[in-house]
Amino acid sequence: MNIGYPYRVEADENGGFCIQFVDFENAFTEGDSLEEAKFNAEEVLSLVLSCMLDDNEEIPEPSICPEGCFIATPELRIQAALLLRKAQGNKSEFRTLKQLDKAAKTLGKKLVLSLE
Repeated sequence: MNIGYPYRVEADENGGFCIQFVDFENAFTEGDSLEEAKFNAEEVLSLVLSCMLDDNEEIPEPSICPEGCFIATPELRIQAALLLRKAQGNKSEFRTLKQLDKAAKTLGKKLVLSLE
């Protein structure tokens, strides 16, 4: 699963940069420099995806990056949550250890159970 979401960058009249995500029309940010705007884009993407996960909303697959766009990647915990959701088939709960094991393998991990 590709977890990078495309966005467009436009210079504003004050010398800064505005960012608008392709897949989330209400996700936008800005920065005084291009580096700051890119950093803010990843923070905004993480926030939007976190809210969507919390509300159990359907999350779109990332669009193919149109010409001239950039890609933002959400923070690691959001990436893990998206991979787990994908591995469980977008269900709200895991039902079996087999599904947990599949989710762990999707993340490149091994399932280990422990009782303490």
